[in-house]
Amino acid sequence: MTASERVRCLFGTDGVRDVANRGIMTPEMALSLGRAFVLFLTERGAPRPVIITGKDTRRSGAMLESALLSGMMSAGAEAHTTGIFPTPGISFLLRRGGFDAGAMISASHNPAEYNGIKFFNAHGYKLSDDDEASIEEYLSDDLLENWRPTGVSVGLMFDDSGLSDAYVLWLTDCLSSVGKCEWPLVIDTANGAASSIARRVFAAWPGDVYHCGAASDGININDGVGVMHMEHISRTVLERSARLGIAFDGDADRVLFCDRSGRVIDGDIMLWVIGRFMARDGRLGSGVVATVMSNMVLEEKLEEEGIEVFRCPVGDRYVLSRMQETGAGLGGEQSGHIIASEYVATGDGLCTAALFMRSCMELGEDPDTLVDRFPRYPQILKNLRIADRERVISSPLLEEARANAMKKLAGNGRVLLRSSGTEPLLRILVESRDESLMKEVCMEIEERVREIGNSLDEG
Repeated sequence: MTASERVRCLFGTDGVRDVANRGIMTPEMALSLGRAFVLFLTERGAPRPVIITGKDTRRSGAMLESALLSGMMSAGAEAHTTGIFPTPGISFLLRRGGFDAGAMISASHNPAEYNGIKFFNAHGYKLSDDDEASIEEYLSDDLLENWRPTGVSVGLMFDDSGLSDAYVLWLTDCLSSVGKCEWPLVIDTANGAASSIARRVFAAWPGDVYHCGAASDGININDGVGVMHMEHISRTVLERSARLGIAFDGDADRVLFCDRSGRVIDGDIMLWVIGRFMARDGRLGSGVVATVMSNMVLEEKLEEEGIEVFRCPVGDRYVLSRMQETGAGLGGEQSGHIIASEYVATGDGLCTAALFMRSCMELGEDPDTLVDRFPRYPQILKNLRIADRERVISSPLLEEARANAMKKLAGNGRVLLRSSGTEPLLRILVESRDESLMKEVCMEIEERVREIGNSLDEG
């Protein structure tokens, strides 16, 4: 079994996540994870780890934070808490130095009843599959139970909420690089971790700024607002006659935009714009990394500029890994996770917002024309709930069906089959300029998936 397969027993594509106080995301699990994480760090050269932690605005955050910090201190760590803070802010503080690792309590774009924990190394990067698998193994190791420091060896906790000032100052500097831009903006922070920070960062913006989704009550994070509900900011942009809408998710590692007509500008368009800006200035490296979900038109548009696109699995840490492998300076996901390695070690919605607007200004781009000039390949995405999806997706019969589909598409489209990292689903993506052929191919593959699934159930 590979590290990726082992780690998926507990860790998903972005840490451990579940309905809070049910399933796996309980205070007991948070405490155990805190202890296991400290043991992991200790056995790798940090005898008394110094760890920075943050959380988003969910009501369950305080419960899980208390448990996680208790677990860390019971294993001898020095735990520093920032309180409510964006995920990329934790990465930023780690990159500045002074900490051995970090942890964030958040379920990102998920509804308020969910919560989760994700870990970072000393350089601000999310942990690899191998590292997460090691932490999971510690949970069932006798050493974890016996690792109980006493007296002066018991850990300590410090309130470091003031560290947000450094992050705000850096973001304000990023935003100042946009130049003389007075666009009226609407900013939707999803009632999440960036709500107060966004107000501080955009306080000096020369144009009008209207903040929405910025009144958390502990249970309204991502509720009808933010990147998962772009209709909200699209409607607000129209009502306020704004030039641009900027929407984040609950922990602010993702960002999406909408133009003055309310049309969504997603991660693919951001990669197209920012990639050209960075290439112009010789800062792009070998090219751009995009996930398997990015539309084929992104490759076409960047190839016109002589920019190579490298594909990777879904997940911003896989984007980063592929960037490091290929030497690409920019990568991201259609969903709005964007990483420009010159600036960040993980997706940072606020930094990306500043970089995208700067790219538009430097290139003379009008955001209102971007959607029209980015003619996407039509897509069909089917999510099939299959009991044994891993066996289905590894079946030679399914690979035969995929190969036949690719022959039919004859180089003018593609087929993607993948398992969800967070739900019991098998995803089918078919993309082609020929919509009737696309529908035909998707239906044939869906039928084959169900046939294979039924045969496994009968067997």
